[in-house]
Amino acid sequence: MDLTPSQVATLEKLLQAGFRFVTLPRYERYVGAERDGFVALIDASGGEVRPFGQAGYLLGDGLAMLVEREAGQAFVWHTQSVEATPELLAVYERFRSELGNLLKKE
Repeated sequence: MDLTPSQVATLEKLLQAGFRFVTLPRYERYVGAERDGFVALIDASGGEVRPFGQAGYLLGDGLAMLVEREAGQAFVWHTQSVEATPELLAVYERFRSELGNLLKKE
């Protein structure tokens, strides 16, 4: 994939902010931006860099999504789940906010 200088600059901003790039086998078309156990899939097609779908918690080889259950919120990937504690939710919200700020068009 060929990237524009603007896309490269955006990806470099992510690295400078402490994100690292990962590849998830189920989502090979996208780059994963990971930090603190959370991952957002990044779509770098069409000359832009934007999130694809919802950010989630890296669980095994998959991306656990935040869901509401009778017992409370949890990050769920197939049969695996992690309780969404207040601490984990705070990290999740910070991840989403900082990623969103870095990917905003200027």
